Amino acid sequence: MTNPNRKILILGIILFAVLIAAYANHFNNGFHFDDSHAVVDNVHIRDLKNIPQFFTDPKMFSADPLHWGLRPLVTTTLAIDYWIGGGLYPFYFQLSTFIWFVLLGVLLYFMYNNLLKRSINHPWVSYIAIAATAWYVLNTANAETVNYIISRSDVLSTFCIVASFLIYIAYPAKRKWGLYIIPAVIGVFAKETVLVLVILLFFYILLFENELSVADLFKSKNLKKLGKTLWILLPILTAVLFTQVYTLSKSGTISGISNPLVPYLLTQTWIWLHYFISFFLPVNLSADTDWTVLSNHFDERIIIGLIFVIALVLVIFKTSAKKETKPIAFGLIWFAASLLPTSLAPFAEVTNDHRMFFPFIGLSLSVVTYISLFLLKKEKQIIANEKYRILIGTCIFLALGLNAYGIHQRNKVWNNDESLWYDVTVKSPLNGRGLMNYGLTQMGKGNYAVADQYFEKAALYLPYYNTLYINVGILKGATGHPVEADENFKKAIAYSPNTYDSYAFYARYLKTVNRDPEAIQMAQKALQINPYSVIALQALMGAYNDLGQWDNLKQTAQKTLSVLPDDPNAESYLQASIKQKPLVSASNITKPLSAEDYVNISDSYYNQQEYQRCIETCKLAIALKPDCADAYSNMGAAYNQLKEWNKGIEACEMALKINPNHKLAAGNLQWAKKQLNNK
Repeated sequence: MTNPNRKILILGIILFAVLIAAYANHFNNGFHFDDSHAVVDNVHIRDLKNIPQFFTDPKMFSADPLHWGLRPLVTTTLAIDYWIGGGLYPFYFQLSTFIWFVLLGVLLYFMYNNLLKRSINHPWVSYIAIAATAWYVLNTANAETVNYIISRSDVLSTFCIVASFLIYIAYPAKRKWGLYIIPAVIGVFAKETVLVLVILLFFYILLFENELSVADLFKSKNLKKLGKTLWILLPILTAVLFTQVYTLSKSGTISGISNPLVPYLLTQTWIWLHYFISFFLPVNLSADTDWTVLSNHFDERIIIGLIFVIALVLVIFKTSAKKETKPIAFGLIWFAASLLPTSLAPFAEVTNDHRMFFPFIGLSLSVVTYISLFLLKKEKQIIANEKYRILIGTCIFLALGLNAYGIHQRNKVWNNDESLWYDVTVKSPLNGRGLMNYGLTQMGKGNYAVADQYFEKAALYLPYYNTLYINVGILKGATGHPVEADENFKKAIAYSPNTYDSYAFYARYLKTVNRDPEAIQMAQKALQINPYSVIALQALMGAYNDLGQWDNLKQTAQKTLSVLPDDPNAESYLQASIKQKPLVSASNITKPLSAEDYVNISDSYYNQQEYQRCIETCKLAIALKPDCADAYSNMGAAYNQLKEWNKGIEACEMALKINPNHKLAAGNLQWAKKQLNNK
């Protein structure tokens, strides 16, 4: 190994160590937001035998019909994580994403190095490449993608795009075999962004191999070269397009497209500037922003955004004219091209921080190349003057160090739902969904008054959001307001009659208040829309159990076991149907229930291994008696059985806060902490 290569290897090892240190506190971060339907509630990832169906059945991607689609590469990796971890352990899911992220960083170094060597003839090129790689992998904004498990789709698709691009530029003699097409086709199964690769290859060929500028593309004498380039790219375009058409045809309509097109497009100019600034100053990141479409076409932000886009195009034209600045032009083209998929389709959300993940690869190349060319002009002064070298080293240390610190801080925000959604309420106070989700975390802790306040605030921004009314219905039911609970569940159904969750959660509520015939009706409606709804199946089994409808109970339990093999609740209900002896249920008790009654019922659920129902019953006890240590203790024990260790710790700590001498809570707390430490 030559001395320069040895130095690069050492720098790479140092970068890897810094990256691990920056993300060290993220590996046990939990599931959030869309993770709930794509991971936590998605029963299909719990069996590796389903992997072949991931590539044909869109229902396998999510537990929510609104999100059914084909991203089989993502679903396959999630199933593998579930299998390796033996359950829904966030550690294994986070580790998996991180490994792909590290591998992407390795590919980026070689890609940057290859591109730079085509334009800059200098011994420092490899150092420039590793600097660009470092700025990318340590950019604080990328923590939003790495922490968000279902955003692995961005990591995987970007990895495949970079792999395909690198194979193409690094092995020109082997292009005839079409090997570079394989990663691109695989990437389509992760996300619908791989077509951007064709644009990138188009400009790469013309700028680097044909040595043209962007301005040269508009000259008639170069039409033949343009045609030849398109012909060269026809195989990969055909393969990617064919695969994309297949996945989209299986998915049906693309969810989330609801904004008016022209205002959305104009707003994107301002969003592009926001992303550009965030590359340098990732200081106001939010998991769910409250930005909306700018309806006034003459809004100053649109005007500023248009000026930015024009300036971006002018810089691309200018820097593409010289050989040494072509990487700057190409990086900016990468930045712009990779933003096109989310800029041209009018999604409901005008911006998302994880949309910066793919574009920042180009910005890292452009920015680091620009800085490096400036420094190369002063090479003699830098070599001769130690102060310059110290200054440059200090700047690099500060830039990367501050970004690494930012990653560490964002990891803390992403630790659990409460920390994440509280951050959203601060950064995006007009986001009704953020307010609702933070209220949901408070409801889970038994802080019902606080939850109610946040739900009321959310209703100001989301007056027709069915999920909000589901949560309000749950809250009203837990606090002993059955009339209001009914009203809100019915509002949820009225505002979204074609979604399953309103019916499913209403069925669960009806089951808890002994209205079994109505619960059956609602559960059946939910299952007509989504036959895999575990909530609806559990409510249906519970109602059949209470009413003694043994044949129906047996059929439903068997159906549940076909969806969730070895599910302890379904197995218990199946045995009950065979023995025709009902399981203990709150519905068997007709007197008004006290907190102590609910604690006793939760004990029964726990002994029957119905841990989720145990938790829900504990919440009812806490609603009646907020200082019920036994309820918190039972809840913690149930969470531990579900291997949700962080929630188990939180519940047990609440029990010990109320009663420091609670031995069961202390034991369960110790167990949960030990399990986390062993990971």
